[in-house]
Amino acid sequence: MQTESLQKKLNARFHADLNVRIEDRSIFVSGTLNSWQEIVEACSMCVSKKPGWHVVNDIQLSGVTMPKMRLPELKDLALEGKKPDVLIIGGGISGTSIARELMRYQLNVLLVDKEADVALHASGRNDGEVHPGVDLARGTLKQKYVVRGNRMFDQVCRELDVPFQRCGQYVGFLDQKLYPILAAYAWQRKHICGVDDTRLVSREELKQAEPHLNPEFRFALYNPMAGSVCPYGLTIAYAENAVQNGAEISLNTAVTGMDVSNGRITAVHTNRGTVYPKIVINAAGVFAEEVARMAQDRFYSIHPRRGTNSIMDHKTAYLSEGIVSWKSMKKEHTHSKGGGIVHTVSDNLLVGPDAVETYEKENFATNPESIDTVFQKQNTTCPDLNRREIITYFTGIRAATFEEDFIIEEGRKTHNLIHVAGIQSPGLTTAPAVAADVSHMAEQMLEHAGMNVRKNESFTPMRKGIPHMKDLPLKERDEMIRKNPDYGIIICRCEEVSKGEIIDAIHNPLGAVSVDSVKKRVRPGMGRCQGGFCLPLIMQIIAEEKHIPLEEVKKSGSRSWIACRKTKESGQDEAD
Repeated sequence: MQTESLQKKLNARFHADLNVRIEDRSIFVSGTLNSWQEIVEACSMCVSKKPGWHVVNDIQLSGVTMPKMRLPELKDLALEGKKPDVLIIGGGISGTSIARELMRYQLNVLLVDKEADVALHASGRNDGEVHPGVDLARGTLKQKYVVRGNRMFDQVCRELDVPFQRCGQYVGFLDQKLYPILAAYAWQRKHICGVDDTRLVSREELKQAEPHLNPEFRFALYNPMAGSVCPYGLTIAYAENAVQNGAEISLNTAVTGMDVSNGRITAVHTNRGTVYPKIVINAAGVFAEEVARMAQDRFYSIHPRRGTNSIMDHKTAYLSEGIVSWKSMKKEHTHSKGGGIVHTVSDNLLVGPDAVETYEKENFATNPESIDTVFQKQNTTCPDLNRREIITYFTGIRAATFEEDFIIEEGRKTHNLIHVAGIQSPGLTTAPAVAADVSHMAEQMLEHAGMNVRKNESFTPMRKGIPHMKDLPLKERDEMIRKNPDYGIIICRCEEVSKGEIIDAIHNPLGAVSVDSVKKRVRPGMGRCQGGFCLPLIMQIIAEEKHIPLEEVKKSGSRSWIACRKTKESGQDEAD
C-alpha cells in the first residue's frame, strides 16, 4: 500500500514515468527527469519517517552523463597483499577520528584516501563551528551524537594540541512577538533534547556581548557551548595521532572495486594493489554510496549539496566575538542552517555557507550567486559586514542523504562492513562521539569473527602540534630561535609564519608534500595577499627538504604544477 501511495504522489507531481520499489527498508525510485532539482524533490517526497528506512535514487538525469570519480595518476603495488584488520575508506574527519580511536586496540589499521592529503573534501571545506545542537530534530542520529560530541571537544583538542574556543552562538530575532514561542522552544531544547545550555537573552544583553550586530534584534537564542575549531587542523591532528600510534595512512589511494563472497568482502582493489581486510569501514563522504555499491550493500543514496563560504580580512574580526546569525519564522525551502558568521580560531570572520543541490561531487568552483546569497542574508546579521574585505572564498560539497540524517550501521547484506555515511553538518561536532562508537562496533565485529581484540596499553592520546611563533610569549620565542635560527626567518609576512614552522610541517607524521598541505598545517599563504609574496619561498623550502626539483613541487594533487621549467640557467647574464 505504501508503494501505491508513493507512486500516486509522484505521478501527480511530475507526470513522468517514475517507479517506486520497496525492498528491505529501502525505497528505490527510478525513471527519468529533466533536472537535478526535480530528482532531489522526487526522492525527498518518498522519505519515510520510519527509523532505518532510506531512499535510493535510481532516477536518470536526462541528457547528462554523470561525472566519474577523479582517480589519482599514481599506480604501484605498495599495498599489494596487505591484510589489515580494519580498512577505513576516507580521510575526512570521520575516517581519521575512527582510525585514531581504533588504535586504542592492538589492531592493524589501514586508512586510504584518493587525495594527496587528508581533509581535502568536506572536512576541509566547512566553517569549523562546533554546534550546540539546538536546531536538530529529536530522535535523529545527528541529535543523538551532537551534544555528546560537543562536550568531548575540550579534552580531544587538548590531547591533540588543536586550538579550540567556546565562543558561543547567538541567533537573533527581529520580531518581539516571537519571544513566547522561542521561550517554549528553548525550554524544550534544554529539558527534553539535552541541549542544556540553551537560553534566551534580551536585546540589552545581546548588545553588550555583540555590539556590532543588527541593532533591530529584539532578543536572541544563546548557546554558550558552541565553539570554533579549525576543521582541517583537527582532521590532520587525528590522522597524525593515529599514525603515531601505529596506523598506516595511504594517500593517493582510490578504491576501485571489491570482491564479495557469501556476504563478506574478501578483497579490496586499489590503484596501489589489492588488500585483504577483515572488516571495512565506509567513511567515503560523497562517495559512500559508490563504496556501498562495490560492497553489494547499497541501501541509501547521497545527494551532494554545495555550500560556499567567504573568509574576511583579520581587521574585520572585531565585528563578532563568536558565532552569529539571524532567523525568521518563515519556512525556508532549504536544508541549510542558513549560514552565519563565525569568528574562527585564526581570528578571521568566516561568512556562509549557502546550500545548492548539485550532482557534481567534485566541482568546488565558487559562483558569484553564492556570495550574493550569503551576504544578502548576513548583512541583516551584521550591517557593517563589507564584501570588499573578503580575502578568499571556498566551496565544499556536503554528503546529504534524503533523510537528512547520518547512517551509522553495519552492512545489511555484507556483514564485515560498517557504514559511516551521510555525514554532513554537524559531522565535525559529532566526530569524537561517532568515532568512539564505531571503533567499538568494529571491535565487536572482529570479536564475533573469532579475533581476540586486546587493548593497546602503549596507546597515547597526546599529540604535540607545531608551535606557532607569533602566538608564543617573547621569552619562549627567543629561546626557540636561539636553538634553531630557522624559527627567526619569517616566510609569510601576513600570517607571520617562520621557515622553521614550514620545515616542521614537512617532516611531521603524515608530513606535508605540497604547498597546500603546508598551508593547512601552519598557514603560510592564508593572509591578505593569499601567498602572493611567500609562495616561491615555500616552494623552495619544500624542494630543498624533499630533495626534489622545484618543478616537481605541486600546489595540491598530482597534476597541480606551479612551475613548469626553468626560464634561464643559474648565473646566466640578465642581458641575455
